[in-house]
Amino acid sequence: MRASRTRSPRVRAGLALAAALPMVAGALALGAPAADAAGHDGGRHALLGTKPQWATERADQGVTAGSAGVTARVYLAGSDAKGLANYAKAVSDPHSAAYGKYLSPAQVRARYGATQDQIARVTGWLKKSGLTVTGTTNRYVTVTGDAAAAERAFATDLHNYRKGGHTYHAPSATASAPASVADAVLTVTGLDNAPRFAQHHSTELPPPSPVFRNSGPFSTYYGSRTDKNLPSAYGTKAPYAIKGYTGKQLRAAYGAKNWTGKGVTVAITDAYASPTIAKDADTYAARNGDARYRKGQLSQVLPKDYTHITDCGAAGWYGEETLDVEAVHAVAPAADIVYVGAASCQDDDLLDSLGRVVDGRLADIVSNSWGDVEASETPDSAAAYDQLFQQGAVEGIGFYFSSGDNGDEVAKTGTKQVDTPANSAWVTAVGGTSLAVGKGNTYQWETGWGTQKAVLSKDGNDWTDFPGAFNGGAGGGTSKTVAQPFYQRGVVPDALSKANGGDAKRTVPDISAVADPNTGFLVGQTQTLPNGKLGYEEYRIGGTSLAAPVIVGVQALAQQARHGIAIGFANPAIYQRYGTSALHDVTDHPLGAGRDLAVVRVDFANGIDASKGTIVSLRSLGKDSSLHATVGYDDVTGVGSPAAGYVNSYRP
Repeated sequence: MRASRTRSPRVRAGLALAAALPMVAGALALGAPAADAAGHDGGRHALLGTKPQWATERADQGVTAGSAGVTARVYLAGSDAKGLANYAKAVSDPHSAAYGKYLSPAQVRARYGATQDQIARVTGWLKKSGLTVTGTTNRYVTVTGDAAAAERAFATDLHNYRKGGHTYHAPSATASAPASVADAVLTVTGLDNAPRFAQHHSTELPPPSPVFRNSGPFSTYYGSRTDKNLPSAYGTKAPYAIKGYTGKQLRAAYGAKNWTGKGVTVAITDAYASPTIAKDADTYAARNGDARYRKGQLSQVLPKDYTHITDCGAAGWYGEETLDVEAVHAVAPAADIVYVGAASCQDDDLLDSLGRVVDGRLADIVSNSWGDVEASETPDSAAAYDQLFQQGAVEGIGFYFSSGDNGDEVAKTGTKQVDTPANSAWVTAVGGTSLAVGKGNTYQWETGWGTQKAVLSKDGNDWTDFPGAFNGGAGGGTSKTVAQPFYQRGVVPDALSKANGGDAKRTVPDISAVADPNTGFLVGQTQTLPNGKLGYEEYRIGGTSLAAPVIVGVQALAQQARHGIAIGFANPAIYQRYGTSALHDVTDHPLGAGRDLAVVRVDFANGIDASKGTIVSLRSLGKDSSLHATVGYDDVTGVGSPAAGYVNSYRP
């Protein structure tokens, strides 16, 4: 974590229970030599994006005291940043002669990594400026010091700015590095300190969150149970929501057949670590018909210490890890799973976790169910993320990120935007669907995940304000900052890629799977019971936090079908399958135009038991804010979801 300087914390991308909860970075931004502002010498290397957008003249409260403390990370550009990006593209493109010719971590470091000379020059510059070097890796140099030293090093003045009722310091102009290290510096993070969290460090994590329970009645499979006494919706009686799909149903829906993911390793990155994950995962598998875990099949790589436990809501991340692990295992029961926990939910710590996967090539596929809105992304952090994603691509590692749980984000932020790092051109952004699995585990249909909620009236005769307000949906849309990647050309309509005007931009998502919490997954976790004791409970859950590990599980099956040959960065291969029988073309009206769909949910008012009564509501499906799942590529489901032939399409 940025020890004393943090950007907005990353949040769990999509743990959706009774309603969708919040849901993270992706454009490579390299500075070009340029004269800097603030009266310093020119001819320096501009580090683009280091002056945050909120540091405006209107918010300026004057210069920062020279004695104010600063902690920063200087990310290293490596010996050939352009070559890394080019090879990452070539090695991932099925039409390229270099396709699949991956490099080892050692080869990546030798060919593209920072040289000892670069590290020495960067270290010398920082020390000469009066900063203290506190850590050095092959990716970055960490420094501490006062504001005066930081200003000397980066040739920018630090000012105090008002933001959200608080005052933070930030560069008053774009930071820069001397021409002598221009080839060695990618970017710097930490020159601003918004928001500033408590610096409490602890190796102990809080107990699991309070228990959450679903009320009934339920359908055992989609559409199996209705109540004739409830009001109709869309000309028919809506069925009760399912209790939660299990691995057997998801494997059938997405064409797993006899594939198991054997020989493939999946990494999961989240913040913190559930203290009961091994027991919970094993209990869940035994109770729900999944294969039991082999010895060593599930492992963890954890930091020495945890930070920002309160600010990040550490206990809430336990459920994220549990969902990710159990969903991957449910779909790919023979795949190895390594959980790589971050010390906090801040960018630098999450980058460290991803870096551990890449540096040690700990996995073939990486599932990430966390994120933030694009407006919170800065080019400095985006550059650091993309460098990692490109290195992963060169090693044959694919990164998958949830697209978000708030649709176009207008209802939550007031601004139409996508989420990050799902907006990165170097990751697979996973959107969400509502899934109907019928009797005998048969796939019936999917809609784009987008929910409107209407509560049963007091007299029970109608649905109040039918169809109700927007209640969560898969994130998607058009990036304002990331250019359209090569694999989206000719597939994504101009109406989407140019939705913001100007040149075509990256559009999200790429592929999709079940995410709607009303047609979600049954998960099992140790939680804090009302009596204060801990106990294992199972409940239905959703969000694109579910869709990402489901797709990752399917990709593990596909890699097995390739005789274990790594798929790597999968987007070029995924888009190559666009319009084929390998994918379901998901739309908001799978039963035909004008035929809307809904389910009935009954929830405990207090989330635990019936002591405070229950709430009956109608959840309309396929109504995702301003986003729509249409024929062809769309900004809710991308190219669609895996069909029965998807896994086999990867066979040589």
